[in-house]
Amino acid sequence: MGKLSIVATPIGNLGDMTFRGLWTLKECNAIYAEDTRVVSKLLSHYGLRTSVFRLDAATEGKKAEEVIERMENGEHVAYVTDAGTPGISDPGARLVAKVREELPEANIEAIPGPSALTAALSIAGISAGGFLFLGFLPHKKGRQTAVKKIAESEVPVILYESPHRILKFLGELANAAPNARVTIARELTKIHEEVLIGSPAELSKSIEKNKKARGEFVVIIQV
Repeated sequence: MGKLSIVATPIGNLGDMTFRGLWTLKECNAIYAEDTRVVSKLLSHYGLRTSVFRLDAATEGKKAEEVIERMENGEHVAYVTDAGTPGISDPGARLVAKVREELPEANIEAIPGPSALTAALSIAGISAGGFLFLGFLPHKKGRQTAVKKIAESEVPVILYESPHRILKFLGELANAAPNARVTIARELTKIHEEVLIGSPAELSKSIEKNKKARGEFVVIIQV
């Protein structure tokens, strides 16, 4: 029986790749990736030449069978997403579930590393013995319910937001919880890394004025 390694990759700074992660990507028989172009840049940076195959959210079910067949043949397969830890608001969960279902004795190992969620929380200055993580909010159906849930939460709420919807979300939050303390971490581990703190209205005004609706955002809300 082969092995499946779920490998975390950098969320921006390539220097954050772990030694164990690099060794796994070097020694495995095949790498399956959310986007082969993204992982190819990582491999090229470190001089690795392992074969790469695509396995994204749209193909996860079908490609899982391919991974299972490789493992049945004794191969070591690694899975990576574009950035961070697979399965955390990224593909990977269905792959792992399928492998566990069809190969219950299989060795599935976690190769931990970068995660935007924990990186943002570590520099937010929030005492978070517990928190609620919502990933990306629904674009339409269920969005109002999610915002209401955030406004009523007794623990800090953490979510991801895109540059196209960050101002929309802050506007929604300003209506639902105008006095909330919001921490926004953008461009984590990159040159323009920045942490912004304020009320929903204050942050919305600042982001719009300074034209900072760029990059990926981790948003932490305390009501």
